[in-house]
This record gives sequence, C-alpha cells and structure tokens, in this order.
Amino acid sequence: MAILLRAENLTKVFRSGNSDLVVLDDLQLEVEAGEMLAIVGESGSGKSTLLHILGALDKPTTGEIYFDQKPVSGFSEAEKDRLRNREFGFVWQLHFLLPEFTARENVMMPLLIRGMGSEEAGRSAQEWLERVGLQHRLSHRTGELSGGEQQRVALARALVSEPRVLMADEPTGNLDARTGEETMQLMQRLHSEGRLTTVVVTHHQGLAQRCDRILKLENGRLHAVSFSQTM
Repeated sequence: MAILLRAENLTKVFRSGNSDLVVLDDLQLEVEAGEMLAIVGESGSGKSTLLHILGALDKPTTGEIYFDQKPVSGFSEAEKDRLRNREFGFVWQLHFLLPEFTARENVMMPLLIRGMGSEEAGRSAQEWLERVGLQHRLSHRTGELSGGEQQRVALARALVSEPRVLMADEPTGNLDARTGEETMQLMQRLHSEGRLTTVVVTHHQGLAQRCDRILKLENGRLHAVSFSQTM
C-alpha cells in the first residue's frame, strides 16, 4: 500500500512559564492509504496536538508533514484550506454543529464553502444523512437531536466532501456505552464503504481494537501496541 500521510522528525514545543514543554519529540509516522489507525495514550500526552498537525490545523515546531508525498509546509494558505475542505474530514468529541441550522443545513456547509450550489449541496447532504440513518431527521435542529444523532450528523458533515482521510478525535467520548458502540460500528462501515484512510485518537479500547493498527503516544513518540495489550 502507498503511504498517504507521513510525519517526519515531528517536534512540537509549547512555552510554559519560563520553560519549554515538549509534547512531540522527533516523532515519525507513516499512514497507509486505506488504513484505519488508532492513536492512544494518556490524557495530556499530545494526541490531539498530533491530530491537529496531521490535519494541517496546526504547525509543528520542527519537522514536516507529507500528504500524498507533498510537504504541507510548502502549501499556501489557500492550498491548506482546500486540503482541509476536500481531502480531510474531521470529527471531534464535541460535534460543533451550528444550533440555528437543521441537520441537512449543517451537512451542506462544507460544500457551500467550496462554492457548490445550494440545490446540489442539499441533495448530497440528504444522501449522506440517509447513509448514517438520519433520513427522518433532515429538518431537525441540533437541540432536537440526541447525542448519538448529533455525532452522526457530524460524521455526515465530515464525509459529505468525500475526503480521502477521516480524522476523529475521541468521537465516542461524550456518548454512553450503547450509543458509542453504534457509532464505532458506523465509523467502521463508512471507512470500508468509502475506502477511507482513517486516523482515530481515542481512549476507548473497543474502538482502538476495531482499527487495523494501534500506536501509543508516550513521551512524545509513537510505539506499536498489540491487540492483546491493555492500553
């Protein structure tokens, strides 16, 4: 398989008072096209920071991210915007849906931002809401949806642009056990159907073990974890 996403000599340092806090330390990572990768680790280990850098939402202190063999540091801001809008889809622990809009309107947003007409964007949004099982919730606003339904809308919004990479940061973190399990199954199905490359940051052992590979972030670096190990 080809390497779609690669981090090379990645370091991220935050200034904390009079000292430096090294969160990522000369980190190396290769993600194959079509892979479903879980990144686990203790709270505060830098998992979300790593995901933000991989998704071109933040910059490393040193090192480079390569997407499709191209160095992201060489992209203009407009090219990074296009990368985030078309190639990457993001799902967070908090869904960040816009409460004044309906489920359908929320899912339309990435397509409208890229300049697609509202009629075509509406059709695509409806198709994706049907794919996540919310065809009966198209006109409901965020406050009228359950937590699991809100996360399904967020998944549809992340994938409506048909990105190559889905990045998920604790996607089941705010859900109860049953709803979290349903969300995990849905993510796995959408990953397979869409031939996605998926990177999941999670504390949830069940979600991690659904992935093709598990890496643990510890002391700023990634280490392989076997499925038999307790995280």
